Amino acid sequence: MGSNKSSVQNVPDVQELIQETGFSASHLQRLYERFHLLDRDQMGRLRVQDFEAIPELAGNPIGDRIIGAFFYPGKDSVDFHDFVRVLAHFQPTDSNTKRKSEEVYNSPNRKLQFAFQLYDQDQDGKISRAELLQVLQELLGIEVTDEQLQSIAERAIKEADLDQDDAISFEEFKKSLEKVDVNRKMRIGFLS
Repeated sequence: MGSNKSSVQNVPDVQELIQETGFSASHLQRLYERFHLLDRDQMGRLRVQDFEAIPELAGNPIGDRIIGAFFYPGKDSVDFHDFVRVLAHFQPTDSNTKRKSEEVYNSPNRKLQFAFQLYDQDQDGKISRAELLQVLQELLGIEVTDEQLQSIAERAIKEADLDQDDAISFEEFKKSLEKVDVNRKMRIGFLS
């Protein structure tokens, strides 16, 4: 136990990250070690190329979108804090990890915001038909025809678009997923 505590001391701002993300100290230690394994240049930052070297992302049909979610506009690298904050979206929610004035990264609402941004590529606050079609194409690839993709997108827009503006806002997205267990669906076993 003493050695675990001393190794956790290597993780910068560990207490702050525990509160923001819902990760335990031992989880943060393992993520810190993995971060440094991915950081091939040992610069303390990850670049797109570092993420592209992860086989699970390289083989994922929306891997580019997932990788893009780590990077703020205009940034070409990610530090450990940003890395952990993005991964926290896939951490199960723990009601004891909420800060007083902020919502933690692994809350159901933040998970939905993260998922929404994967679709809303132009960041205009709406998922357009074109954006939805693009994601469907990436996910389903050649397994369905263009007509089937159009039909799926049409149905999704029709069911979720409550204000009938031919796009899905975040509130509409959230409403359409209210019966989905987001905590269970947005989970990755990256700590095993």
